[in-house]
Amino acid sequence: MIISSKKTLKALLIAIIVVFISTKSFAENPIKIMLYGDSLMAGYGLSPSENLAAELNRNFETSGSSIIIINASISGNTSKNGLSRLDWSLEDSPSIVVLSLGANDMLRGLNPELTMQNLDSIINKFKKNGSIVILAGMLASESMGPKYQSQFDGIYPELAKKYDLIFMPFLLDGVALDKKYLQADYKHPNAQGIKIMASNLYPYIIEAIAGVEFK
Repeated sequence: MIISSKKTLKALLIAIIVVFISTKSFAENPIKIMLYGDSLMAGYGLSPSENLAAELNRNFETSGSSIIIINASISGNTSKNGLSRLDWSLEDSPSIVVLSLGANDMLRGLNPELTMQNLDSIINKFKKNGSIVILAGMLASESMGPKYQSQFDGIYPELAKKYDLIFMPFLLDGVALDKKYLQADYKHPNAQGIKIMASNLYPYIIEAIAGVEFK
């Protein structure tokens, strides 16, 4: 049978990797995945069982995979905050890091150049520590104006290209503009929104796991 669909090939790759990380050797040496971000990944307004780490854990438990997810996200953090506390998080030596910071920088109207510098330093430190980085991007609100929006939105693809990262263009894809997936503040995802985020993020993590095992 000739497989012509990229989606089919990707699904096969995911299935193969899931089988690998379900074996006894990986059960004895589980892969550490760190979520490094702000309230969007920390689970603001949600119970511990509803946040992104918990939902991802359920996804991997269903597949029988040996994964440890560390939620090192803190509500309210800017990229500067994330950089200032980074050394403490490096001690966990994660194999994979899902990095998503910058939303609070944007909401506060901080200079995108400074946000980019902070994220650049964070990525550099994680990579030097041996982690594979998944960069989950953010998008600026139209209310910030076209100039700011262009500068901010360009941060993430530029860094992804510079460091050859696994790149998820928008962490809140399918969630941000749909009220049924948001809490009453219309900024933070509700439990259903988190499910979508976890589902979207899952294949990027699988891709990163392939890098851990075969690099």
